[in-house]
Amino acid sequence: MHMMPVQDNKRFAAVIRHVPHEGLGLIEPAFVDASVEYMYFSPDDPGLDEAAFDMLVVMGGPASVYDSYPWLEQETGIIRKAVEKHAPVLGVCLGAQLIAASLGAEVMPSAGKEIGWYPVELTAAGGADPLLSHLGRTRTVFQWHGDTFALPAGAELLASSPLCPHQAFRFGDNVYALQFHLEVTASMVSEWLVVPENRQEVTAFGGDNAVDEINSGTARHSAGLENLGKQVFKEFMKL
Repeated sequence: MHMMPVQDNKRFAAVIRHVPHEGLGLIEPAFVDASVEYMYFSPDDPGLDEAAFDMLVVMGGPASVYDSYPWLEQETGIIRKAVEKHAPVLGVCLGAQLIAASLGAEVMPSAGKEIGWYPVELTAAGGADPLLSHLGRTRTVFQWHGDTFALPAGAELLASSPLCPHQAFRFGDNVYALQFHLEVTASMVSEWLVVPENRQEVTAFGGDNAVDEINSGTARHSAGLENLGKQVFKEFMKL
């Protein structure tokens, strides 16, 4: 658990982290700039039920929502409560899938994995969205997932790709689910690739050259994407 001291005049964000290496990334400086204090929680932390947060961020991880985990019911319940009290909610990758499940939509295996740098295209709603409009019509982003989700009833589809039609959605005006990893920095991608189980997955997915191909994509795309990510998360803090 990571905690920053909360002052009375500060907003507080609960951040659910499923694995140690999937932290806030570019979301963290947006918190700092907006004077939002935060605390990391594991999904099975009993303190999560009692946390009086103003904002909820749900990070990624290797789990599949359709599998049985002892923490799953608590986490989806926390997300539902946050949505019901109209708190800003942001989910990334697994976090996006958990938001979809919390809103009653199905999560299932995707037609194929996306691991590496892939283009996504914004819908008309995405192009007009206060957060994702910063990306432009088409943007190459970092992906690492084998699951996808149905679009929840009442949600607005914001981005799509050929292999994964549901890449991002907004529910209401303050709940955002992003299948792709807009929060990553170049150093984060490098760190993920040295985790043994991650490296094995990449090699099984794309062959012996897959890690080198991802690193080449990082060199081409990460700097520009980091600037855009900062803009997107800055807008999220205004919600």
